[in-house]
Formats: sequence, C-alpha cells, structure tokens
Amino acid sequence: MTRTIQSNSLVTLNYRISLESGQPVISTFEGKPATLQLGANEMMPQLEARLAGLEDGSYHSFTLTPEEAFGPYRPELVETVRRQDMPDEPIEAMSIMEFVAPDGSRYSGLVREIDDTQAKVDFNHPLAGKTITLDVEVIGIL
Repeated sequence: MTRTIQSNSLVTLNYRISLESGQPVISTFEGKPATLQLGANEMMPQLEARLAGLEDGSYHSFTLTPEEAFGPYRPELVETVRRQDMPDEPIEAMSIMEFVAPDGSRYSGLVREIDDTQAKVDFNHPLAGKTITLDVEVIGIL
C-alpha cells in the first residue's frame, strides 16, 4: 500500500529551494534528509500545501511565484536606522543583524548600507520577490 502525505504527517524528505537561475539556496540532497511534522509550523503553510497528497518514494518539482512562496518584495520594509540605535561594534554592509522591537519581538534585517550616522536595513525575507523552484524527494511518511 502506498502512503500519501496528509496535513498532519511526519515526513522524511530531501528538498531543494533554487532561484529561477537554477542556483540552489538550500538543499538537503547532499547531506542528511529533513524530517518534518506537517501542521506544526516547521515549514511555511504554502510549502506544506504542495506536499499534501504526494506519495512515498516520489520526486516532484514545483515552481512558486513570489506570492506563493516568500511574498512580494516590499520597499516599505527597508528602513533607515540611526547608528546610535545599533550595537556599538563594527558592522559591515551586507551583514544580517537581529533587532528587538519595543514589544520584545525579534526581527532579522540585512544591513544594505552603513556609515557613521545611519544604516539602511532591509527587513524583507531574502527570497521575497523571487520566483523559486522547490524540488522534493519523499523518503518516508508516518
């Protein structure tokens, strides 16, 4: 009997997320497979939805638009932060920093530019606005 992935399945799989150019962003194919509990917020709901109904031992490739994947790129999420409001340590452009909001929640941002007085920080997901390919090899389903 062939098993299929359900909305609450425990799944072992290999996956690869690649850009439209074919450049892989993350992949488990070259290492240890991932084991995920669907419905437990371990993977984005949009990606979990693509897994539902897939069969044990199958391989699939999906193309996802920005809206289906990590969302559109939002220019309003690029903010200027005063240097005095940042840690007093060397910070380089194109580095990722964690910021704490007044409510205590944490956000990662990419420092795009920085000088002595301010930094331009991008709070978009690094894959926002990008079409991606999701390759999946289903290894086991419980």
